[in-house]
Amino acid sequence: MIPRYSRPEMVAIWEAQNRYRIWFEIEAHACDALAIEGVIPKSAAKNIWKKGKFDVARIDEIERVTKHDVIAFLTNVAEYVGEDSRFMHQGMTSSDVLDTCLAVQLKEASDLLLADLDKLLAVLKRRAMETKNMVCVGRSHGIHAEPTTFGIKLARYYAEFERCKKRLLAAREEIATCAISGAVGTYANIAPVVEKYVAGKLGLKVEPVSSQVIPRDRHAMYFATLAVIAGCIENIATEIRHSQRTEVLEAEEYFSPGQKGSSAMPHKRNPVLSENLCGLARMVRSYAIPALENVALWHERDISHSSVERMIAPDATVTLDFALVRLTGMMDKLIVYPENMLRNMNKLGGLVFSQRVLLALTQAGVSREDSYVLVQRNAMKVWEHGKDFLTELLADKQVTKALKSTEIKKLFNLDYHTKHVNTIFKRVFKA
Repeated sequence: MIPRYSRPEMVAIWEAQNRYRIWFEIEAHACDALAIEGVIPKSAAKNIWKKGKFDVARIDEIERVTKHDVIAFLTNVAEYVGEDSRFMHQGMTSSDVLDTCLAVQLKEASDLLLADLDKLLAVLKRRAMETKNMVCVGRSHGIHAEPTTFGIKLARYYAEFERCKKRLLAAREEIATCAISGAVGTYANIAPVVEKYVAGKLGLKVEPVSSQVIPRDRHAMYFATLAVIAGCIENIATEIRHSQRTEVLEAEEYFSPGQKGSSAMPHKRNPVLSENLCGLARMVRSYAIPALENVALWHERDISHSSVERMIAPDATVTLDFALVRLTGMMDKLIVYPENMLRNMNKLGGLVFSQRVLLALTQAGVSREDSYVLVQRNAMKVWEHGKDFLTELLADKQVTKALKSTEIKKLFNLDYHTKHVNTIFKRVFKA
């Protein structure tokens, strides 16, 4: 995790202090369940909660000798608890602690990410409403196509992130499972009732069948979901980057007083936030691959997944959290230029209405093939020689033979292209 791209709320979830706190709670709750079942004395379970403590530095010191983090943790806690510590970890294996802890951490991380998405959705909705009827040119292959509105663009992004939220909710549900099943997952030395008890205390579901580890298809789906969210972040960031190009300048990131764009050129105002978001999104997406490769483990378990998850779990969630918050701030302060939008749309002298002319000719009785030829030959005069499309059409006798001049002029109406904006917004925003 790089501090530059980290927020303290998410970082705290992955710090050693929080990880060992969760480990202790797993062990202590398991002792409570064992005490209820009469496996260990109830006084021992109470004493573990009362005296149980740990010291991160001391655990690190012990681990340097044991080369085993869970044993180091248990050894350190035993130094505080005393004799009753012998009842800790009864019938359990390290994966019971590690996997259940990871489930808690990913659940907590998901809650922060879901809150991030809610804030982003609120901003996108507000900005979409503000620009709902702000006409701009739509582009396909980077080339002017037909009129749309900037609000429709933002409504599309809203819909994307709304789907992202649903996917993350499902991924959170799938990842939040508890496994306290012992060696090779058979419950031979610890009853399933203990797992159920611990799961309830931690807000998790019971893993139906674990092979000593929680199946990694759950984790693969989780990180794949984060990757999709990152892809959607890059989608909107790429649009803003294009929109801020000097030749376009239809929208621009907020440039604060005192901000500098270039060490060499004082005039520069660069889309640094959206460019940064594209880079961060690539990192989050990259973590999906090792998560998928973790699905295939040897027999009941190995630890080839462990080193991977110790890296990708904090990095992916911390980076995505930062990116979502940055995107929300960028969109909240995004500056839009409706005059430039109209100016850009008019650069091709009315060519954005070519399809409507084509359809009008077909409806007037001209074959589609001939209609296409008529429209294209006039469009190319505009494209190649800077002519005006309407003027060329009105001067084309074959066009005016099929359509009256008044009919042709009516085809050049922006309102025609925005007549269903309300319908789209009702679908997206359910109101």
